Amino acid sequence: MTKFHVSNVCSAFTPAPVGTKVTDAGAFTAALALAVAAHDPAGDRTPGQHFVMLPGDALATVSAGVARRADVPEDGYVVRVHRGRADCYAARPYAARATGLAAVVYTRDAYAADPQVTAEEVAGIPGDVTHVIVAVLAFAGPKAPLSPHRFVANLAGGNRDAATYSADEMRAMAREVIAYDDEWIVVAG
Repeated sequence: MTKFHVSNVCSAFTPAPVGTKVTDAGAFTAALALAVAAHDPAGDRTPGQHFVMLPGDALATVSAGVARRADVPEDGYVVRVHRGRADCYAARPYAARATGLAAVVYTRDAYAADPQVTAEEVAGIPGDVTHVIVAVLAFAGPKAPLSPHRFVANLAGGNRDAATYSADEMRAMAREVIAYDDEWIVVAG
């Protein structure tokens, strides 16, 4: 049986998260368990690090994590501290309608091997947990790449997957990150 733990960097289950907000945790977790069970790990770039798409009916369990910049009025922004950084975000009421939903889920072993995960965090995971929810991504518009900050942090050694990117892949990803960031903004609240 799949048993989840939410990582300390995933704020989607908190009352006022930055990014995607899970609005029905029970239904979301049930849908995620089915999606993880159907996931073919042979397609994972790094063993145990799954990017899992959820079905359309799971969209009702979340609020999108982004807003179109053009739809946010001048007074529609909030400042929040997220992952130790103060940044500007669109207020939750301006969140776009989610058109897709995915989750980044690691197996317990893959999570423990991640360079950004501390031994203290691994020790705090209950023994019956099989998977760790690293991110929940309710998106709108084009496929959302990493934020500019997260992209660079991963390239600087923050994620094992990034060590496998070729120079051409990095340049293409960087173009995608900037184009998306110019049109869309993360939501908070």
